[in-house]
Amino acid sequence: MSVCPSCEEPLDDGDRFCGACGYDLSSVPAVPDDQPAPAVASPEAEPTAAQAPEVDWPQAPEPDSSGLPAPVHLPTDLEGTDSGGTELPAAVRFDAPAPAAESSDFELAAPDPRTATPEELEAAATTPPAGTKLCVACRAGQVDADGYCENCGHAQPRERDHMEQELDAVAAVSDRGLRHHRNEDAFAISSAALPDGFPAVVAVVCDGVSSATRPDDASLAASRAANESLHESLPRGTHPQQAMHEAIVAAAESVNALAQEPETAREHQPHQNAPACTFVGSVITRELLIIGWVGDSRAYWVPDDRSAPAARLTEDDSWAAQMVAAGLMNEQEAYADERAHAITGWLGADAYELEPHTASFKPDRPGVVVVCTDGLWNYAEGAQEMARIVPADAAARPLHSAQVLVGHALDGGGHDNVTVAVLPFPVPQQGAGSA
Repeated sequence: MSVCPSCEEPLDDGDRFCGACGYDLSSVPAVPDDQPAPAVASPEAEPTAAQAPEVDWPQAPEPDSSGLPAPVHLPTDLEGTDSGGTELPAAVRFDAPAPAAESSDFELAAPDPRTATPEELEAAATTPPAGTKLCVACRAGQVDADGYCENCGHAQPRERDHMEQELDAVAAVSDRGLRHHRNEDAFAISSAALPDGFPAVVAVVCDGVSSATRPDDASLAASRAANESLHESLPRGTHPQQAMHEAIVAAAESVNALAQEPETAREHQPHQNAPACTFVGSVITRELLIIGWVGDSRAYWVPDDRSAPAARLTEDDSWAAQMVAAGLMNEQEAYADERAHAITGWLGADAYELEPHTASFKPDRPGVVVVCTDGLWNYAEGAQEMARIVPADAAARPLHSAQVLVGHALDGGGHDNVTVAVLPFPVPQQGAGSA
């Protein structure tokens, strides 16, 4: 061909497309070399049926007086069919989904929640086997042993990130906080029947030492061991203060046992400290309030009558407390120092010497005991400050009060794990029983 069948633009040898209109020249049958080219009919001659064009090609417009080149036709402007006889697509799309393969080496356990329709998610929802954990994000995939969804890959919250527990006469709440990647606090609450038939309410709160190895394991082991020890000694008639002392010793032994690792493990991590934690616990009977502690976790007394003074029932095993006790600084100066929270006492195999602190009180009026880690008291350090944030109905609603106190720490910045237990004094009558 010497000219384009569409726009009559002159062509060069070997052209596959018209340079003016883009017409596909391969769709026009080539003239065999052994046959002469058909003669071009004169304008006056009428075309025969054999010479009539098969397609009504649009004519290219003539150039106008502006001198601009005439517009060209794009392939997508022309209607037609492909070589197979099917209709040509109106446009080319590059974002169309790839056709689904008949078989795949890996198939999702459930539809992708980011792209699936509600109907697909509902159709895929089935009752999982008993004990199966479902993803909190897609609500369809199962959670593997590493804590990730097998369907969408979402990391699941750890069980200890937020914990709440309530008994009739005591409640506790623990939260990971806003800055730490895990919760290294632990608590245990329970009630036990004394030999005289009256109940004893128990709360133990432990704070893992972050600079040591396995601080979360240390706090959990200590809280459980102390709670079990109290449940063994209190029903036998052991004085609650002596029972608290024995519970601290049992908690220390459980933490020490965590350091008994194989020699090969010590070779790989020779400079790591042994697991360690702080301890504070309370036992409330019909007449007595017993406190025991090691470290800088605290216990506060908050009377129901807020016109009466509140009190802090513990003294920290810390650098700041030593400075105040030695008369070298006042309390405000000591706790403003960057070394203030360096603890001088803890439970762990590398502790200098175990010195359990216990104290016995006999309050003359009703109130509540707040047992907490420094994740809370850093935001309400003084006794009167703590009393101001404890709800007025704390004795009647200990769980709500514990939730409010944790919320206060989180609102303040949540720089540390936060754990608090609230125990009403005296023990409510419905608190009798055994855990």
